[in-house]
Amino acid sequence: MYARVDHELHVDGVALSAITEALGTPVYVYSQAVVAARYARLERALAPGGGRIHYAVKANGNLAILQLLARFGAGFDIVSGGELERVLRAGGVAADTVFSGVGKSTPELDFALKAGIGCFNVESLGELARLEARARLLGAVAPIAVRVNPDVDAGTHPYISTGLKENKFGVPEAQALDMYRHAAASPVLHPIGIACHIGSQISAMGPYVAALERLLGVVDALAAADIRLEHLDLGGGFGVRYRDEDEFNVDALGTVVAPRVAERGLRLAVEPGRYLVADAGALLTRVEYLKPAPAPGHRSFAVVDAAMNDLLRPALYQAWHDIEPVADPQGEQGTPRLWDVVGPVCETGDFLGTGRRLALSEGDLLAVRGAGAYGMALSSNYNARRRAAEVLVADGAFRVIRRRETLRDQLALEVGLPDAGDEMP
Repeated sequence: MYARVDHELHVDGVALSAITEALGTPVYVYSQAVVAARYARLERALAPGGGRIHYAVKANGNLAILQLLARFGAGFDIVSGGELERVLRAGGVAADTVFSGVGKSTPELDFALKAGIGCFNVESLGELARLEARARLLGAVAPIAVRVNPDVDAGTHPYISTGLKENKFGVPEAQALDMYRHAAASPVLHPIGIACHIGSQISAMGPYVAALERLLGVVDALAAADIRLEHLDLGGGFGVRYRDEDEFNVDALGTVVAPRVAERGLRLAVEPGRYLVADAGALLTRVEYLKPAPAPGHRSFAVVDAAMNDLLRPALYQAWHDIEPVADPQGEQGTPRLWDVVGPVCETGDFLGTGRRLALSEGDLLAVRGAGAYGMALSSNYNARRRAAEVLVADGAFRVIRRRETLRDQLALEVGLPDAGDEMP
């Protein structure tokens, strides 16, 4: 959906320069068509086995993105009460939402119980006990799945690995069995599923199959104890291509995983986030200054107006994002050289990409591709910087789905000291 027309990068028929002329930079741009195509492909892959898609809100929680996915028919996967509020405001249904996360607070549990959450993915004995107590107090029944830690290496970056025994997520299989026995005997807990999530940016099917085998072993042990479940939630983490990675083949979910799950009379659930939105997004930024290397062996820096507070992934994970000029360079500007594309934040780790062969001039507009997931979601006000605007492009037009933050927005939540001589309240 991103293509060059008349030497300039367009998205769904809209020139990216037209967006920045109206809104300035930095700005996040999302293609509705890409999100729709990704969702349709995954839905087709899961259709033979009747699998259910629960979009992982943490990847990109903009209300317009959530509304779009709700209209497509998606359920949701949340990890906080704030994300549940976003889902409800976007027209999502609590009963089709699963609540994951290791640190659910008492107010969050109460909110989800009152909203009629579809399933709590429980991650500890302590959480199960607290949820049981809150359900009893509120006169509710809590539908649960236990998140099992299958101790499977997903072969991904250690910061986004979640399925190993040294990770904080889930519980061992033996403990899970005890939790299910307790839940089955409780009048206010209703065990309906089993869950896992082994990491993110996974390209191969093997880790999922290994995790599935572990979960099916638990399912069989529960069935022997006459505890029967309704669904198996295999999590998300389906890898996309940022540079030269192998993209995860979602069709294998329908041909390899879904039949194994159906054999046990269960419905497959998945929690994709990045897979649906990463490729849809680009961060647009403008070159402020060029600092060519003063001597051989030194680095050349292209200082842009986006920074690590706008896109944290390169600094946090050493993640790669393609960076390309929006307009084709002309004349002498067309000679490329190696640049480190860096931001204005006062940190050496503030970079969007290093060692990029680009033909650049000051004032050039750049597109940082693959930024639809964990871009705006991880942004901050570090260095008192304003968070970027967000735009959705559809049918040859764009609309602002989040205005650019102002300094007044930032300061509105802060209360200064009283005037000199006044007493503290």
